[in-house]
Amino acid sequence: MYNNSEWIKDGYVNERIDKNLNLVEEINRLKKEKNAIIMAHYYQVNQIQDIADFVGDSLALAQQSAKTDADIILLAGVLFMGETAKILSPDKKVLVPDLNAGCSLADSCPAPEFAEFIAKNPGHTVVTYVNTTAAVKALSDIVVTSTNAVHIINSIPEDQPIIFGPDRNLGNYLQSISGRKMVLWDGACHVHEKFSVQKIVDLKKEHQDALLLAHPECKKPLLVMADFIGSTAALLNYSKSSDKSKFIVATESGIIHQMQKASPDKIFIPAPPMDSTCGCNDCEFMKLNTLEKIYLALKNELPEINIEDELRVKAIKPIHKMLEISEKLNL
Repeated sequence: MYNNSEWIKDGYVNERIDKNLNLVEEINRLKKEKNAIIMAHYYQVNQIQDIADFVGDSLALAQQSAKTDADIILLAGVLFMGETAKILSPDKKVLVPDLNAGCSLADSCPAPEFAEFIAKNPGHTVVTYVNTTAAVKALSDIVVTSTNAVHIINSIPEDQPIIFGPDRNLGNYLQSISGRKMVLWDGACHVHEKFSVQKIVDLKKEHQDALLLAHPECKKPLLVMADFIGSTAALLNYSKSSDKSKFIVATESGIIHQMQKASPDKIFIPAPPMDSTCGCNDCEFMKLNTLEKIYLALKNELPEINIEDELRVKAIKPIHKMLEISEKLNL
């Protein structure tokens, strides 16, 4: 599925770079020369967010991938995002900085096992989170993101049983909000699983004027504590519009860069994980991407994402369904 050129070493182009090279200037030159666009997820490091042409969450990246007129899309995020871009834009060359930038949630749901799970629950509408491989999307009826998941679940007739995967925490949250009982796949995001409720309680005591913002992939005890629950984009928008000035943020810490840029006078405190003395909770896969890897990916046009056409045709249907519903609901 992926370009395995001899130039790719350890999942990325491993080539010596002149230390005197201005990477930002060279990346901008290559973008112009090759009609390339850089799309970055909110969880990327600050320097990548700042060099990107478009920064967004999973839904926004998918929407942008479907409509860009660039010849090359470089997706700075994790692997399933590059796959989604290629599924939606098969005529574009889609690059990722590092093939090792996977996703623990996508990895928790292998397609063969998920197919067996579906077979054991016949007659269900299969709804999957966007954090899945192309092969799992191809088994699905509708794909959702954390931005549109509640709306899409509510759009399904009440008498229609639903399978939801792979995130059990998001699934449980959706059940509590929608009132729908769903058959849930038992998967989770390693970042959102690691938040320490006790450390957050301690932070709340220390910063009593701070609101707790949480992503719905977090565990239920943390969500019960939260003042606001929402997708990455929703958390960002809430922090902009709120009249409060201090926030504890329970999602991957990369989003705080955009929060701080939008509201420089406000204070954002990353929620701490259980197993670290560090105050941040970072996705190790998102952080594999670097400016150096982006430069080399654009220069060599590798690593490239390729999806077999038969798989792409199956996988695009539930994504299109998601985008159609999102457009109707103005999400």
